[in-house]
Amino acid sequence: MAFTVICKDITKMKVDAIVNAANTDLVMGGGVCGAIFKAAGISDMKNACAGLAPIRTGDAVITPGFKLAAKYVVHTAGPVYRGGKAGEAEQLRSCYLNSLKLAAENKCRSIAFPLISSGIYGYPKDEAVAVAVSAIRDFLADHDLDVYLAVLDKETLAAGEKLLGDAENKR
Repeated sequence: MAFTVICKDITKMKVDAIVNAANTDLVMGGGVCGAIFKAAGISDMKNACAGLAPIRTGDAVITPGFKLAAKYVVHTAGPVYRGGKAGEAEQLRSCYLNSLKLAAENKCRSIAFPLISSGIYGYPKDEAVAVAVSAIRDFLADHDLDVYLAVLDKETLAAGEKLLGDAENKR
């Protein structure tokens, strides 16, 4: 069981599952979602998602990975950030926990997450990293899974590594 924060394109990762920062309608969007649809095959992913939509914020569903190196794509709908007082942290935490639960139920041994809700949904990256690290660490306390948090910039990478290091030092 390992948890690593890395600076890498999630669509190129060789893991059992990658997580799509989806919208509740599970339609192709921009950012991570658009990149995953394109890499998996737009038509295949649209068809797979059509029968699963809509989902609620914080929920997660799973589809095949199609043309991706990953066997599965877990789609989760993160919250739109509204200042942090509308239950966003709890919803974001649910995204991570529900995705991890689905991965475990599907016998995945590895999973990679993007930093959910930190793009156009406006979640501040430092707060999003803190929620992600906390939820993933809590899940790993009782499960054996290799988890990656794939970020796209060095600042977020440094913040994630610091939080992981702080957590290790408190054990």
